[in-house]
Amino acid sequence: MAPAPIDERIKDVAEPRKDTLGLPEPALQRLKKAGIDLSNGYPYRPARPLYLQDVYNIRNKEWKHEDAGARADKSKSALLSAATKVTDLTAHIGTEIEGLQLKDLTDQQKDELALLIAERSVVFFRNQTDLSPQDQLALGKYFGEVEVHPQVAQVPGNLGVTVIWPDLQATERVANFRNPGGASRWHTDLVHELQPAGITHLHNDTVPPVGGDTLWASGYSAYEKLSPDFRKIIDGKLAVYRSAHAYLDRDHPEQGPKYVERVHPLVRVHPATGWKALWVNRAMTDRIVGLDRAESNVILNYLFDVYEKNVDIQVRFRWTPGTSALWDNRITIHNASWDYNGKYPRHGTRVTSLAEKPYFDPAAPTRREALGLLDESEKQIDGPA
Repeated sequence: MAPAPIDERIKDVAEPRKDTLGLPEPALQRLKKAGIDLSNGYPYRPARPLYLQDVYNIRNKEWKHEDAGARADKSKSALLSAATKVTDLTAHIGTEIEGLQLKDLTDQQKDELALLIAERSVVFFRNQTDLSPQDQLALGKYFGEVEVHPQVAQVPGNLGVTVIWPDLQATERVANFRNPGGASRWHTDLVHELQPAGITHLHNDTVPPVGGDTLWASGYSAYEKLSPDFRKIIDGKLAVYRSAHAYLDRDHPEQGPKYVERVHPLVRVHPATGWKALWVNRAMTDRIVGLDRAESNVILNYLFDVYEKNVDIQVRFRWTPGTSALWDNRITIHNASWDYNGKYPRHGTRVTSLAEKPYFDPAAPTRREALGLLDESEKQIDGPA
């Protein structure tokens, strides 16, 4: 299979891999059961761009995003009544649903799931052992435009289903205890897009027996941790968000690799809930527009710390084989723990649906305001809910 470009103007700069690097047995059986063609090796890589201009052109025109959660029944009765058990993992973030198969959800249940994700930030489903990459892709398309990353390995025949496989990543960037591998730092996916990521669905078919947890933190709660006066400082401010990968400027290659950059608000509003969320991450939020670099660094580093260091607004999830996690990148950051030191196999597939262009609404409430959760100390500061 020849590499296919996302955009016809992209010329591949590297040969795709032809081997499978010893694909873990659970992953191999899942892919075979799904009818994935492995005859040309695994994974498959689309043609990769060399130049910055090509990456900007992949998705450089705004489109209308209709959020599935915004059209859902607020009671979410079709989804929740079909589950055998629904458990909130913390007060602020994370819910686990039992007794449902993602591949069998009705459209009404999908809408209600999108709303639940928007409210709880990340939702988990264990025992999704019959979930195929094709099922993931179909659900991702329901939630929005599926992103095909120009630098990330894909499941053969299923562009948009990316491969999360630390053993493969280790062949590209050596990992060790002092420099962990994978996505082992706080980040949010695809912030450099014109219309960044909404819901991401990661299904892990192979997990280590010890360690390998993933952590998420709530952007709603991180914003609420800030004093009302500090919120006024950042409300409406814009920041520069950059890509994880760098590319050469076609017109000035001598200047070296450059990142894709987009300007988005520091605080955004989720279209399904209408709640404000802090939207920064240490890995890819570069600078605040209009401030000197030193001023920007002081504020951003404080915001990163608020997001990362308040453990009460985080959830840490222990994976089991055949588990799916669906989270909303508009209101979270996440971090994949590499504490298993790459000693055990791990493999999963991921689909990310792009959403609306980020926006800020000064009239929008916080989550705690909207739900009537403000305590007395907050009411004294913020006024009545």
